Amino acid sequence: MNRLNGSKRFLVALAGSSLASVFLYLISLKFYGARPFWFLTWNLFLAWLPLVFALILVKYLKTKPWVSWPGALLTLLWLSFLPNSFYLISDLMHLSYADSSQALYYVVMLFSFSFSGLIVGYSSLYLLHRQLLKRLKPLTAHSWVAVILLLCSFAIYLGRYLRWSTWDTVLNPAGVLFDVSDRIINPVAYGQTFQVTALFFILLGSMYFTLWHLTAMLRQSKQD
Repeated sequence: MNRLNGSKRFLVALAGSSLASVFLYLISLKFYGARPFWFLTWNLFLAWLPLVFALILVKYLKTKPWVSWPGALLTLLWLSFLPNSFYLISDLMHLSYADSSQALYYVVMLFSFSFSGLIVGYSSLYLLHRQLLKRLKPLTAHSWVAVILLLCSFAIYLGRYLRWSTWDTVLNPAGVLFDVSDRIINPVAYGQTFQVTALFFILLGSMYFTLWHLTAMLRQSKQD
């Protein structure tokens, strides 16, 4: 019961962080006319979807096997939307919209959205990481998490530079497949693809590595 209450409190904290980000945007809209940043609230909404799918999947796995069509569907939905959580950090580049008198406010606002997206995304990844550890050897589970973060890093490149979105995998799968396969077949011609993917993989991987060990330390402290 205590752990359940703790989980609920954490979800409330996550929601509070996201609402604070939206509040900062509304203030900027009123006082600075920040219409170019309307997309931040939509991106934050998309960032929450993988956590919703992860929570549903974890509940499902308590009584049902992962290797089933509901389990596979929930996993696919989670993985498809997970990059949206981490994508928010790339929105920091939109600081160029702000003039010098507004720069500090927009730094805080954009960082708030980035932080909210990252923590929601890492929370959903943590939930499924724990599920993997129940079913696989630790090295195999950790390796799958690394692959997932690598795929997310590549997806951030697809979204930021090629402007593909999660919806396009359904609406225009042929176009997405063509761009992805072309970069795999001709890697030398697309150096930026691998540079950006590696950049985000190092960032996302190092941050998650730190958070994973932080949670392990907190669990150990609670046991002690």
